[in-house]
Amino acid sequence: MTAMLSTQSNFADPDAAYRLIVEAHRGISDEQSASLDAALVLILANHIGDLALLREAVTLAKRSVVDEQVTASP
Repeated sequence: MTAMLSTQSNFADPDAAYRLIVEAHRGISDEQSASLDAALVLILANHIGDLALLREAVTLAKRSVVDEQVTASP
């Protein structure tokens, strides 16, 4: 059975989780940063291990990026 995608924070300290990700990018090039993001996505996707759940997360993430670009357009 497929679990439902959780979009609420599951972290006791969400700000610390955000800082951890931001700090991981500090001092590396844009190319290294993109590689880090890709590696992190693949590691976490493997951890999820549920294709339907991953598909839902990809759809949600892509929609948020597209919506962000639309609202940022003049």
